[in-house]
Amino acid sequence: MTAHIPTAAEIERKQANAERASRNKQGMQRAVKDVREKITSASGLSRAFELELAREFAQNHVSASLALMPYALVIAGTTLSWSSPAKGMLWLLLVLGVLLYQTMLCRRFLAASTPAMDIKPWIKRLIVGEIAFVTSWALLPTVVGIPDTDVLRVFLLVAVLMIGAVSTVLSHTLPTAVYGAALPLASVIVQLVLDSQPTERWMIAGLCLTALLLFVGLANRLYASTLDNLHARAEKDELFTEVEQANLRLREATRQAEEASAAKSRFLATMSHELRTPLNAILGFSEVMKDELFGPLGNEQYKSYVKDIHQSGEHLLQLINEVLDLSRIEAGKHELVEEAIDLVGVVQACCRMLELRATGRGLMLKTAFTEGMPRLWADERALRQITLNLLSNAIKFTPQGAEILVKVGWTASGGQYLSVRDNGTGIPEEEIEIVLATFGRGSQAIKNADQGSGLGLPIVKSLVELHGGAFRLRSKLREGTEATALFPPDRVMAAMPAVHERPGLIISRVVRDERAA
Repeated sequence: MTAHIPTAAEIERKQANAERASRNKQGMQRAVKDVREKITSASGLSRAFELELAREFAQNHVSASLALMPYALVIAGTTLSWSSPAKGMLWLLLVLGVLLYQTMLCRRFLAASTPAMDIKPWIKRLIVGEIAFVTSWALLPTVVGIPDTDVLRVFLLVAVLMIGAVSTVLSHTLPTAVYGAALPLASVIVQLVLDSQPTERWMIAGLCLTALLLFVGLANRLYASTLDNLHARAEKDELFTEVEQANLRLREATRQAEEASAAKSRFLATMSHELRTPLNAILGFSEVMKDELFGPLGNEQYKSYVKDIHQSGEHLLQLINEVLDLSRIEAGKHELVEEAIDLVGVVQACCRMLELRATGRGLMLKTAFTEGMPRLWADERALRQITLNLLSNAIKFTPQGAEILVKVGWTASGGQYLSVRDNGTGIPEEEIEIVLATFGRGSQAIKNADQGSGLGLPIVKSLVELHGGAFRLRSKLREGTEATALFPPDRVMAAMPAVHERPGLIISRVVRDERAA
């Protein structure tokens, strides 16, 4: 029993399935990790988000600490107008001590924060530190005393509300700290404004409590916006990671493709030599036997066998040449030997070569050439191969009694074109891409058991594109097929006027040549 050798399509399918399974496994692992982090998290967020929010909280407070110290000094100085210096100094020491503790705590957290650390205790400390800081400001009326005048009370109220606004902005990444700090702020508002009897102070109290609620709402909005930014950043980082992984896979696939291409080139170079050497002997000896150069074979059946051997050898040699030509073109190693070519002359010569074959199949070969066309800067061998391949296909797939029309003329953009059209059975529209692919064969070729390799049209398309042109294949069932090779205008050589030299210049040149001699 012979072992099954997987084809290239099966190998590619297995690789695609393996990559898909790998991506699904990575996605499952990522999802399980996110769910595990959310379950163990106090806020329901992933561990990375909690750490990032806490770091932003600490950075905000470290940055604002230098501005809060002089603000506390100003407020402590104003309390001297209704309180004693000792009480003001006591409150100032309390506020600065709490602020210093909070700043040191935030700095320690920033220095120690790592993805593997236990973040829950640190978040609790940061929240307690924020509540303690706001509470120290809420103790201002209690420590220094409540002033008698309404103006000073409003001054203290505004000073405390300013701290509430600052705390809201700085602590919005930890909503629990915002809610905890709102309670002492609400108590100081009640302490400073409300009286036992309804007065205008109650309106001020309502306004201040409303402002406090606005601060909390603003903190929630900032928190939601920060979360959205973190989600967007995480998605972007994940996308960058996937793109980098795709680039790595692409580079690896490119390297493997280059190695495979080099191996294919080495294989074709070796096999072409190994195959052509015995093929030359087969063709040579079979031709000698077919023509009976050294005497008759003696049996008509032998002569038929020799003829079949010779035809098979020619077909195999043609196939090898086509494979090598296409491989050189695909590898970018096919160099054009360009010169000024008469496209009409090349096509006429090819038509004469295949006219006998067309006549033998009962086909009528017609031509329609535009006269006086300038030369084309192209590779003559490539043009001949393009023309012969198109004509051979038309002769091969056109039924007996039909006609083939070969045209050469101008394109709308000023280039030149070669067209081969037949009124045969045509190609189904869905098979046009198939016949233009390497080794692609249409249903008509399969039905007729044609011996073609499926490389004729791909070689034509590649050679035309090497010239900077385009190949068009149009076909309709039961109406025929038209193959057109379009060459760009920049390859058309415009006729230049003759250069007439003045006699004086010619004489002076002859004199200089004589002096040099």
